[in-house]
Order: sequence, then C-alpha cells, then structure tokens
Amino acid sequence: MTNSKTELKQRALMAVAKYGAQLTLFRNAVSEWAGLNVTDMECLRLLFLKGSASPSELAKHTGLTSGATTAMLDRLEKAGLIKRQPNPKDRRGFLIAPAEKSAEKAASWFESARKAQDELISSYTAAELEIISDVFERFTKLWDAEREKLK
Repeated sequence: MTNSKTELKQRALMAVAKYGAQLTLFRNAVSEWAGLNVTDMECLRLLFLKGSASPSELAKHTGLTSGATTAMLDRLEKAGLIKRQPNPKDRRGFLIAPAEKSAEKAASWFESARKAQDELISSYTAAELEIISDVFERFTKLWDAEREKLK
C-alpha cells in the first residue's frame, strides 16, 4: 500500500524534527563526555567555521553575558582548545581562535559517529545523494532565513 503525499510529507517533517532532536542530544552527550558544556561546544563550532572571532561575537552567538563569556573562554583555554591572539583591527582587544591541535582533538570525539555516518551515506545511490544533499541544503537556507526574520 502506498502512502499518500500528505502522509509522506508528515513522515519527512517528523523525521527532520527527530533528526534535529537526536543531533542535539548527541552533541550534549559529547559535551558532557568531553568535560565541556553545551555553550563551550557551540563556541568551538563557531570558531572552527569562522577561524576566529571576537569575544563579543562569541557572546552574541552563545547568548552569554560578557562575564560568562570570559569564564567560558577561560575554560576552553585551560583545556587547550582555544588561544587568544591580538586583534589587528583593535589593539585594545583580542581574537579567539582554535588552538593548534583542537580540531584534531574535537574530531576524535566524533570519530565513531563519522564512521557510522559514512557507512550510512555510502548505502545510497548517486541520485539519492543528490536528493539528500538538496534537502539538507534547502533546510539550511530555510533555517537561516527564519533566523533572520527573528532579528
């Protein structure tokens, strides 16, 4: 028996919602296992994407106060995951960047998950991968646009 398009849409949207929830739960578990908290991990993720950021950018991204951001940066620096460097555009300030081996260290936390993802994604055909990629790329743009509406 084939599912109606309405049922398939509901199934797909439920799968996306469950995916998001499970990803959040997994990241929270990794954070706890690594001895960090969720905002520490969010900060690291932003730094890995951007390369560097000012403490005020990190505060805005994480929703932390300036004092809490300083405490977070102190924890990450003590763990050897970030470094503070002078800001070439503001000699009074500094930029935060990932420490030299931090990407390697963080990657090791996700090694099992990456292997499982690779095994799963490898089971799809090229045509299916086109569709999967398209869906995730479109959802990424959708969430970015929805986030912008909230500003």
